[in-house]
Amino acid sequence: MKTLGHFAKAALATGILFAATGAHAAGSLDLNLGPDAVQFDAAGEIAHGVMLGGGVLHSDYREDATIYHAQLLGAQRTRERDVGIGARWTQYDTDYGNGGGLGLGGYGYVYLPQAPSVSVGGYGFYTPSVVTSGDLDDGYEFGVRARYAFTPNVDGYVGLRQAAADFDNRHGNRTLDRGAQVGVRLSF
Repeated sequence: MKTLGHFAKAALATGILFAATGAHAAGSLDLNLGPDAVQFDAAGEIAHGVMLGGGVLHSDYREDATIYHAQLLGAQRTRERDVGIGARWTQYDTDYGNGGGLGLGGYGYVYLPQAPSVSVGGYGFYTPSVVTSGDLDDGYEFGVRARYAFTPNVDGYVGLRQAAADFDNRHGNRTLDRGAQVGVRLSF
């Protein structure tokens, strides 16, 4: 039931995001599932090449952990590549500790010339201790993915993800999610 509440909040945040970006703007919705986790992300273009997004990752990898994020990225998508770089606020709600912080990172994918429907790449975000609050000392999330464009607006993918945080309490450094995932991304 707790997970359902997290996704209700994410759905509300998604509605606010798309109302703020306008119906005409480019955007995406992304859902992926793993053995112990579910993640939902939404993003919308607020100006040419500038994406505002957010999401939630809920994992029962070792203990209960929910990680929320909001990000602002400069992005470019061409036939050869899909890249973005910028800032992300990450908020951790875990059995080990709670807190948030401002980090930097991005994503990058290249389309294979021999198979233009296939792209490979990854993403990573790091939050250092200098800009954190609560129990959080630092944290990161990174992953690699192979994507296939089934249609111009629908990508399916498989990948690996790891998310971890170091808390300023007796729990210290904890891996909050690690493992394979399968997902789908809708672009509009």
